[in-house]
Amino acid sequence: MDTDPDKWLKDKINENFIQLHGIDEVMYEGRTKYQAVQIVRSRNLGVCLVLDNKIQSSEGDEFIYHEAMVQPAMITHPKPEKVFIAGGGEGATLREVLRHKTVKKAVMADVDDQVTALCKKYLPGHGSGAFEDRRASVHHADARKYLEQSGEKFDIMILDLPDPIEEGPASLLFTQEFYRTVYDKLTDDGLISVQAGSASLTELLNLTAVYNTLKSVFPIVVAYATHMPCFGGPWGFCIASKQYNPALLAPEEVDGLTKERGLEGLKFYDGETHRGMFALPKYVREAMARQARIITDKNPLYLYKT
Repeated sequence: MDTDPDKWLKDKINENFIQLHGIDEVMYEGRTKYQAVQIVRSRNLGVCLVLDNKIQSSEGDEFIYHEAMVQPAMITHPKPEKVFIAGGGEGATLREVLRHKTVKKAVMADVDDQVTALCKKYLPGHGSGAFEDRRASVHHADARKYLEQSGEKFDIMILDLPDPIEEGPASLLFTQEFYRTVYDKLTDDGLISVQAGSASLTELLNLTAVYNTLKSVFPIVVAYATHMPCFGGPWGFCIASKQYNPALLAPEEVDGLTKERGLEGLKFYDGETHRGMFALPKYVREAMARQARIITDKNPLYLYKT
């Protein structure tokens, strides 16, 4: 745990930027086969999951991230029945997917079973019973290998992965080759949602490179963002689709669909929020238009070293 005597968690955003979170308690500290793990109780946001010295989720604001990650893509598809989740070990992404009564099967593949077990113990509100839902099929396996070997096709895929860092478990899940596999495993009107990193002025490499790489594979790609308190700024996502453009949905359409799907208990997402997330600042749009990099297996993107 990278803390000082005054109990501050040092959250490394990149090589040039570290933010501090005041903490009251280190509840767990250890290392799995894949990554360093800490569970801490922060003063502002409650219990937090920290992987490789980066906060991944907090009980205080996780609803913002997970509703933003899942609901725009799910609402855009007219009838999502089969959903695949890459990552999402805390269980909250699965929870949001299973809110939709149209869903008949949700497959989750997260390589690190120890992180899932720790989250069940220390962050039970994230899953809120999703792991026990009869529609859930949870596999502790590499998501890329799982998809390559699977004969199934999915209406929606949610790629809820940690940032691509050197020696981290997710760097090859942001590449053109992986996105081609994802495309092939989607139904004819399928779409994917991707956690795409910071949307801050000085931290646009991940978002813009992911956006450009997705554009090399999918006919429709849109980016969106929202402020994430535990990440210290705006956070970016991308939706890539074979047919549907989520940015074209009007607020009243979104509100009608959330009611139709029986989405009760949402604290962040509705029609007005949907419209706002897709209204990106000019500097973000210009950075996406300038970006030429395509992430590949031979030339992966690493935000920093662990």
